[in-house]
Amino acid sequence: MSKRIGLLQMCSGIDPDANAETVVGAIGAAAMGGASMLFTPEMSALVDRNRERGSAHVVAEADSTFLAKVREAAAGAGIWVSIGSMAVLREDGRWANRAFVIDSSGAVVARYDKIHMFDVDLATGESWRESNAYAPGEGPVTVQTPLGLLGLTVCYDLRFPALFEAYGRAKCDLIAIPAAFTVPTGQAHWHVMQRARAIEATAFVVSAAQVGKHADGRETYGHSLVVDPWGEVLLDMGGEAPGLSFVELDPARIAAVRAQLPCLANKRQIAT
Repeated sequence: MSKRIGLLQMCSGIDPDANAETVVGAIGAAAMGGASMLFTPEMSALVDRNRERGSAHVVAEADSTFLAKVREAAAGAGIWVSIGSMAVLREDGRWANRAFVIDSSGAVVARYDKIHMFDVDLATGESWRESNAYAPGEGPVTVQTPLGLLGLTVCYDLRFPALFEAYGRAKCDLIAIPAAFTVPTGQAHWHVMQRARAIEATAFVVSAAQVGKHADGRETYGHSLVVDPWGEVLLDMGGEAPGLSFVELDPARIAAVRAQLPCLANKRQIAT
């Protein structure tokens, strides 16, 4: 039996309250649309490249009004929510780029801190040093959901196949890859890597993304995707505008693909 999910493509700005209003509205709309779970992008609560300005909004998880509003909305609508990620203040004073899974009662049932830090100088002149502010996570996280076993990642993690092999070996039914991809790297690699990771893990990939020109001046690629275990793109929300879309996931597809492509079962360790 197919299971319906919602994807929220956002253009998050520098005001967490405005971003919360967007997410809360999408939670209600997703529930009304029959979705059992809503997925949001990386940095749903705040996109602000000015870390001095943005730091006023990066607080401990317990103090986050954004998280509190989303939890309340999830409980009110009776729907699960995967917050792609948001910046939170850790006890040691560093930040974490943290994903949350919230169940239909509003409880946080899983947390995942982005493992791989985006430290790069692009040919366009853009320079990113995520590790200057953020501490990396330490390992994979899975959680049982109404859709099956969900593996959590965030954006740049997409480029590291070992993480997805771990989720494949855990027999995840789907993997979330929320993102705020730059336009140049998105145009070059987004679709091919999403399809590759779905094929490698023989799992659905659900990738809600940021899109467009943000209030802080950055521009993101969009193209929120859902890819099935065979690598077929079931949904592509394009790179033009924010919005909410729905797609049906057929759990039987996972077993069918794994029967045809038993790569994880056949894998052998290669000496290096």
